[in-house]
Amino acid sequence: MIPVPGFEGRRIAVFGLGRSGLTAARALKAGGALPVLWDDSVSSRLQAEAEGFAVEDLTVADWSGFAALVLSPGAPLTHPKPHWTVEKAKAAGVEVIGDIELFARALAAMPEGERPGVVAITGTNGKSTTTALIGWVLKQAGLAVHVGGNIGIGVLALPEPNRDAVYVIEVSSYQLDLTTTFAPDVAILTNISPDHLDRHGGMEGYVAAKKRIFAHADVSLIGVDESWGRTLAASLQNAKREVREVETSEHEVELRPGHLYDEDHPRHWVPGGRVNAYGRKVIFDEIELFDLTPARSLPGRHNAQNAAFAYLAARFLGLGYDDVVQGLLSFPGLAHRMETVGQLGKVRFVNDSKATNADAARQALASYDRSFWIAGGRAKAGGIDDLEDLFPRVVEAFLIGEAAGPFAARLGETPHRISGDMATAVQAAYDAAAATGRDEVVLLSPAAASFDQYPDFEARGEAFRAAVLALGATPASAS
Repeated sequence: MIPVPGFEGRRIAVFGLGRSGLTAARALKAGGALPVLWDDSVSSRLQAEAEGFAVEDLTVADWSGFAALVLSPGAPLTHPKPHWTVEKAKAAGVEVIGDIELFARALAAMPEGERPGVVAITGTNGKSTTTALIGWVLKQAGLAVHVGGNIGIGVLALPEPNRDAVYVIEVSSYQLDLTTTFAPDVAILTNISPDHLDRHGGMEGYVAAKKRIFAHADVSLIGVDESWGRTLAASLQNAKREVREVETSEHEVELRPGHLYDEDHPRHWVPGGRVNAYGRKVIFDEIELFDLTPARSLPGRHNAQNAAFAYLAARFLGLGYDDVVQGLLSFPGLAHRMETVGQLGKVRFVNDSKATNADAARQALASYDRSFWIAGGRAKAGGIDDLEDLFPRVVEAFLIGEAAGPFAARLGETPHRISGDMATAVQAAYDAAAATGRDEVVLLSPAAASFDQYPDFEARGEAFRAAVLALGATPASAS
């Protein structure tokens, strides 16, 4: 746990007692604060009381006595309308913050020479893979690394900081909305496309939330495949901030021989400019930095971009070139993100359940010349409209969930059938793929949320895995 100083003897309202809320309360208490907890759920309040916390009904509390409100990222700050606790806090002049901001203040309270390194990652898609990849590379090089935030362990539940540690933190737009002083050494935006627009009042609000990750960062790494990223990078460059752009390219890049690293200068990483991910290669100034071809767990151009972010972050932190590249090539991958779960005959099954929108599914579909595509769930705005250019790569689609009908209509003449549920889709996709006699891929990349049939994308991915193994497929770990 990371104790949070600065609120000693002061009452702090904490609303929302999920993972981040309870962890924040524990960290505040460890730092000497007097947290006052509340949640709409009776069971959550009982758990807090069982831990010895003060639980008070914040609807009737005297807000003038609070030094801050620590708000769950699940509660709306501004849209569709501010949560009632936010309205009470603002009326009383009480600041509203979240767990990432508490983490930032805990580090800022340390002597400057004793503070750990921090890499923070956000983005619409790819942030979890990039977070895990950076953590893996740093750990393989022997560093004391703590990975958490929006992935895995809540940030304040990570081990107490010291100068030898590096924190690799995934940060959501909801969490960033609640930050003011967060100052990572390396801040990364993988990409940005429409998502969570109801919570941010539109695309401008969503981008503004993401931009907060760069407010106090030493160096900013920004994906510039979309206009939003390019505009953001340009604004930071105009403000004389240190920025590296990372793009992907569909066009072949002519390479010239050379090296861009110098082990006599361990903090030298890449001169200012733009890094390009083309195919399986990562390139700067027409010189190949590294080739991801041997890394089977990082398929697709989008993963080459993720690897470029990891390379730049690790080099900025002082890792040697060989250590970084060896770490990238040995990365085992993440569950539910382009994860090969099994093989049956010539048919390979790939679990990309994390693809909860069309932009994420695009990365998966573009990774294969042909696939038997399982898609559907609870559709997001736009459905699969933006994927039309990739429909020729789909041999046949197998549609599940609420979106099956609308997706079928959008696919038009692209071969498809409505399967309804996961088990039916997996069986039908396998039968169709096996019948070709070729090496084929059955790809679960839903392009939709899971909440019509599953509590989250993890549960959906596990249902896919179970259905694949029920066919008699050899698990990937055993193949």
